Amino acid sequence: MPAHPAPPHVPGVRGGGAGPEPDASRRAGRRRRLSTRSAVGEPEFSETVFEGHLFRVDVETWPGGRRRDIVHHVGACGAVVLIGEPGNEHILLVRQLREAVGRVLVEIPAGVYDVPNEDPETAIRREINEETAYLATSVEPLGRILTTPGFSDEAIDLFLVRAEPDPSLTAEEGIETVTLHLDDALAAALDGSLEDAKTVVALLLARERLR
Repeated sequence: MPAHPAPPHVPGVRGGGAGPEPDASRRAGRRRRLSTRSAVGEPEFSETVFEGHLFRVDVETWPGGRRRDIVHHVGACGAVVLIGEPGNEHILLVRQLREAVGRVLVEIPAGVYDVPNEDPETAIRREINEETAYLATSVEPLGRILTTPGFSDEAIDLFLVRAEPDPSLTAEEGIETVTLHLDDALAAALDGSLEDAKTVVALLLARERLR
């Protein structure tokens, strides 16, 4: 058996296969951390052309004459919600109409930071209560993602949550809960059945955390 077997092909991902030979640090069992953050300065000019409850749109001019329409967003949170016994967990998802794309999507419970001074953990607990009528019993951060950095600074904090039903809660009207076995939810994330980006990323992060 080779020391480094080729990874399995992942549907929808180009370039599957063995790939290049791992470098010395990887062969030694160490992982290199990728650093992508760097200071880039500020726009030379910025004009707000729209301001709403959740975001504003600025027209910005950057050095070199680059003109950008930038959406500044309040931010959001989302969670992979585990229910059931350890070893046989199911994922609690929500099905709802997304008017922006004109379709019903299946997603993880999520919401924007629209309550003043509310911290991310409190916000995700509230969103789970409101959307699913479940009560979070444990909350573990998974990380933060930037959704569309080409034109927006929207960031979503992702969590891994264990929850149980709360008879005193009622889910929001227009939201339907969907329960999938963990393996089936991951398969749906990989085969394109789940189209929502935050949901796909959150499920993959949760898979790594649960290993």
